[in-house]
Amino acid sequence: VDQMLTGFDSKWINTLYLDKMLEYANIIQAFSRTNRLFGADKPFGTIRYYRKPHTMEENINRAIKLYSGDKPLGLFVDKLEENLKKLNSIYDEISELFCNAGVENFEKLPDDLADRGKFSKVFKEFNDVFEASKIQGFSWDLELNFDETTYLTLVQRYKELSTSGDGTSGNEEVPFDIDGYITEIDTGKIDADFMNSRFDKFLKILEQGDADETKKTLNELHKSFASLTQEEQKYANLLLHDIQSGNISIDKNRTFKEYIAQYQANAEDSQIAKLVELFGLDGNKLREMLGTEVTETNLNEYGRFDELKDSVDKVKAKLFFEALEGIRIPPFKINMRVHNLLKDFVINGKL
Repeated sequence: VDQMLTGFDSKWINTLYLDKMLEYANIIQAFSRTNRLFGADKPFGTIRYYRKPHTMEENINRAIKLYSGDKPLGLFVDKLEENLKKLNSIYDEISELFCNAGVENFEKLPDDLADRGKFSKVFKEFNDVFEASKIQGFSWDLELNFDETTYLTLVQRYKELSTSGDGTSGNEEVPFDIDGYITEIDTGKIDADFMNSRFDKFLKILEQGDADETKKTLNELHKSFASLTQEEQKYANLLLHDIQSGNISIDKNRTFKEYIAQYQANAEDSQIAKLVELFGLDGNKLREMLGTEVTETNLNEYGRFDELKDSVDKVKAKLFFEALEGIRIPPFKINMRVHNLLKDFVINGKL
């Protein structure tokens, strides 16, 4: 309605539907209602007009020519078809980057810092185009050089840029400009069904005793590991080693990722038990901290980290560090060592 052509903006609304003819100032006013940007979810507004589309297109061109002084403004974004070409082109660039770094199937980040920096920049550009395409009607049925699993795998690698590269939080300052929106994308829906199908096939072939087919199926399974964090890949390989060695009996009702989670939990429990034995600390408090998303910023939220440190048996801690370093250590330095060791374990999950 005409009364909404001025003074109305909504950052949540990105599409204006028109079923009437507009000219000149009214076109500019109406189209401007979609110009309130809202991050990656709304990089631009969308206009859909239904009445006499060819005439409206002429009206739009005349209005823009008049009010822009006949200067090119880049007013309209690329259409979906052009954005799909961009996505394929940028994906090919990313694929070449990983390939040249000797990384197959995007299973981990390149080792070289310059390659990681390049990936950070290029994938940000890729995701910007991807988000724009989603507004324009993108679907995974379109002809692309990549699929949804590959995209989410790349998101997983991008998330690891802000960590130590293995899916765990690191202490070093991240040398890349990381887009927080991308790191919030849920990668939990990566196609676990495909991984489980490869796992089931591997188990069947292994039972048949065909060495060549076992190796081939194992390679297929390894290719699906790219969707896992580096930490999860480590436990996945341990699981496969135990299966091939006959050290574990497989329950076919459990998924591959459930086994990986079990291995991770077992490793964590083992490390917690080791810390409890060495320092006499409160294992329950430690588990509570490990069960939350702990960062440098919220480490001592509500004094929880101080409480954990207070539960440490100072005598045991002194005996441990002095035996480890072979020297006498004053109490205040023991406290520093306890602080650093527990902090590293809580944030990084490693001793």
